[in-house]
Amino acid sequence: MEVVEIERLAEEKKNAGNEEYKSKRYDDALRLYTEAINLSPDTAAYYGNRSACHMMRGDYRAALNDVKKAISIDEKYEKGYIRMAKCSLMLGDVVGTEQAIRKFLSFDPSNTALREEITLLKQLRDFNEKAAACYDSKDYRTCLYHCDNAIKIAPASIQNKLLKAECLAMLHRFEEAGNIAITIMQSNSANADAIYVRGLTLYYCDNLEKGLLHFERALMLDPDHKKAKEMRQKAKQLKEKKETGNELFKTGKFRPALTTYSEALEIDSLNKDINSKLYYNRALVNSKLGNLREAIADCTKALSLNEKYMKALLQRAKLHYNMENFEEAVKDYEKALKNDRSMEIKNLLKDAKLQLKKSKRKDYYKILGVTKQATEDEIKKAYRKRALVHHPDRHANATDEEKKEQERKFKELGEAYTVLSDPVKKSRYDSGQDLEDMSGGADFDPQNVYRQFFFPSDFSFGGFPGSGGSGQGGNYSFHFG
Repeated sequence: MEVVEIERLAEEKKNAGNEEYKSKRYDDALRLYTEAINLSPDTAAYYGNRSACHMMRGDYRAALNDVKKAISIDEKYEKGYIRMAKCSLMLGDVVGTEQAIRKFLSFDPSNTALREEITLLKQLRDFNEKAAACYDSKDYRTCLYHCDNAIKIAPASIQNKLLKAECLAMLHRFEEAGNIAITIMQSNSANADAIYVRGLTLYYCDNLEKGLLHFERALMLDPDHKKAKEMRQKAKQLKEKKETGNELFKTGKFRPALTTYSEALEIDSLNKDINSKLYYNRALVNSKLGNLREAIADCTKALSLNEKYMKALLQRAKLHYNMENFEEAVKDYEKALKNDRSMEIKNLLKDAKLQLKKSKRKDYYKILGVTKQATEDEIKKAYRKRALVHHPDRHANATDEEKKEQERKFKELGEAYTVLSDPVKKSRYDSGQDLEDMSGGADFDPQNVYRQFFFPSDFSFGGFPGSGGSGQGGNYSFHFG
């Protein structure tokens, strides 16, 4: 085919492409422009047209490559510099945009075709500088704000997107961060920064193994990747300490396990997910060592990092229960029940509430100085001993305040003995029933219990040989030896 015929055919392809472009059928236009380029590869305008088509399809990298080719053919191709500036700006290439604008204005300094791009370039540079400053000061939330503004100007900027993804990861918005990194990796599997950010999202989601693999892969592509080096070191240390601590715990070496978990918690304060588990593990160790208050504190720290951490919540509830902090135990079991309405938790809450109710009553076992397993004979002996000590007659010469205190103790002894010496009342008391139903309430008279215990043969006559003749106001006293 002759050259003239080839050029004519190429021009027809270009014109057909222009028609498709005007009709916004960009895929068809792209195909026709490519056919024109294949027929006439040294025509700058064809590359320029295809560049415009790539821009409409959002492929600014391909558009920039085409316009660079056009300019290499014809360095005075002014439209090419306009498109180069626009594409470079969309890609977030500040230097490339500046160079394109400078070259374009060298042809005609008064030309205002790139006025908007000049304004946007200044804004982009400002947002980039502010984002970098915020990142360096670890103000990730504000850095994210500046990244978003930069991306509005340069929507195809890989650099700004990855910085945004990294900020999202540091703000624990892992799904969003991961989606950005994965999208970039799909278009460029050798992008070390995208692989690094994906590693961050895995690392901070307690997937140390995969996070470590991504950091190592990023370093294979870029051995000088400073952030990947730092995170690989942290991931390796955390993995090692966590595994060592777990092994020490399983083998019953609790003190070394406590030290190891504490060391692991010093590695990365930002890794909330792993640290919550480390605090929970350390709580279990402290429980084994009898450090119950420290164990509760560790559970609380774990929950401050992950409020939905059921294991830590139930462990804290159990610890409060064991320390007889029943009010706190009830609160924790109620929280747990909101997330898990299983029968097991319902029963644990029911028991904690019962113990709380019982804890607010008088402890009759403590008053008598006996255990819950005390026999009937032991309960009698305990009452006999303490009743003689606290009987009001024994403190007739005491101060009014001391008399009242001894009367109170004497009355409590009578209540305790009345309940615990009766198998039915004792069973009801142990099950948590109200005291008034068993001890007699406000009308309870401890002297009657005393007389019946020490002088059962005289009780039917209504007198009290231990404190006076007829009734409670007799004329003689019981003398203690």
